[in-house]
Amino acid sequence: ICAEERTDNRVVAFEVAARKLDKKDFFGKSDPFLEFLKQTETGWQLAHRTEVVKNNLNPIWKPFRIPMQSLCGGDVEKSIKIDCYDYNNSGSHDFIGSFLATLSQIQQASQSYAAEYECINSKKKQKKKGYKNSGVIIIKQCKIVKEYTFLDYIMGGCQINFTIAIDFTGSNGDPRSPMSLHYINPQGCNEYLAAIWAVGNVIQDYDSDKMFPAFGFGAQVPPTWQVSHEFPLNFNPSDPFCAGIEGVAFAYQQCLLQVKLYGPTNFSPIINHVAHFGREALQQQTASQYFVLLIITDGVITDMDETRTAIVNASRLPMSIIIIGVGGADFSAMEFLDGDDGILRSATGEAAMRDIVQFVPFRQFQNCPQEALAQSVLAEVPGQVTGFFNTMGLRPPHSNPPPSDLQASAPP
Repeated sequence: ICAEERTDNRVVAFEVAARKLDKKDFFGKSDPFLEFLKQTETGWQLAHRTEVVKNNLNPIWKPFRIPMQSLCGGDVEKSIKIDCYDYNNSGSHDFIGSFLATLSQIQQASQSYAAEYECINSKKKQKKKGYKNSGVIIIKQCKIVKEYTFLDYIMGGCQINFTIAIDFTGSNGDPRSPMSLHYINPQGCNEYLAAIWAVGNVIQDYDSDKMFPAFGFGAQVPPTWQVSHEFPLNFNPSDPFCAGIEGVAFAYQQCLLQVKLYGPTNFSPIINHVAHFGREALQQQTASQYFVLLIITDGVITDMDETRTAIVNASRLPMSIIIIGVGGADFSAMEFLDGDDGILRSATGEAAMRDIVQFVPFRQFQNCPQEALAQSVLAEVPGQVTGFFNTMGLRPPHSNPPPSDLQASAPP
């Protein structure tokens, strides 16, 4: 295993197709894929492998990005090898052909029109007299772009805004009963408070003003005792902010004395509430605002279809959702929303643009060091932040405009 630290944050965005590739399969055409290889002292090293396009001699591969360091060590004059293979289930893929080029050659050739390279199979060339090529690889786009890291965004002035939402539904049990998840024991603690403190201490370092809007859902709220699915913990709709995690914990304890736990457990109103701010932030010219909703819940959910739709809509916004499950209930619904097993879809079948939900079962971390919980809670947020802003082409507020392609191609 050889490892190298990635210090160059430039990536190369490719769009590649091919035409008239050799037919390798007896019954069908070919199932081509490409491999991009970097030249090293010990030989060629795989930098990227495309997906397989089934049964097609004129394939178009999905656009992809390769870190410049993995492709050519940041040197645009260094040769890159591109191999084309026909995929076989057995694992012994048939070699179709190959060519060499440098990044600067490909860039220059693809600037005005697609760059075309003959795919050569040297064994075939030696055997066949009139051999021309085994097809043509067409590079439609080869662009060097700067891909910012999470730290680039944070240090560059991006504000991460955390909103905290707490589950006050009846399934938690009567707060006066020691069996309830909301029961505050003689030591002044319960599982919700433990989660607020533990997770809050992790996230507050990322929130510059340490002012957290905090809401409850699923309770009957004074003075009308109507059920609300998004009420401020401090009962002040015009200013739902709590100062620091201490403020959130204090507001939660005060709120618990004043509301009646009820139901149903609806997640979608609070998700849509935060999404409203995320939608406003879509107007931003730089990556200045990102929203994270932290939901602390016992895991029972009533409005699953509406919640799925709300998450799918939010996946197009600068927004992430972290769900902390307290208690020992069945969390299969939360695991489903997490979407790690596959793409989350709304009830009507619309797919999420990206995975924005991270589910963390709190009890698994109660006796672990805080780092373990911190790692799990924030495992996906940095990638979600950078993924969103890089896709939207937004740079950190305090950063220099990216150099043009020609400047970018000069070695750093």
